[in-house]
Amino acid sequence: MTKLTLSVHAKVVQQAKRYARARRTSVSHLVETYLQLLGGAGVGSGDPPVLHELRGLLRRGSPIDYRRHVIRKYR
Repeated sequence: MTKLTLSVHAKVVQQAKRYARARRTSVSHLVETYLQLLGGAGVGSGDPPVLHELRGLLRRGSPIDYRRHVIRKYR
């Protein structure tokens, strides 16, 4: 892996760190994923990043948990 140095406003760095922390990832991983998308390598089969994120969430739960969630959400 190669190191890359970027110059970014301090406020943007803090926002990126909060965003990454909330998603249990690193800023480096976010930047790498974004650059892959720009380069056409994409995550998965060219699906939008939000779809990739949602697929990751579904892997952690069971179909029964998902069903309960949907029932509670749409009462």
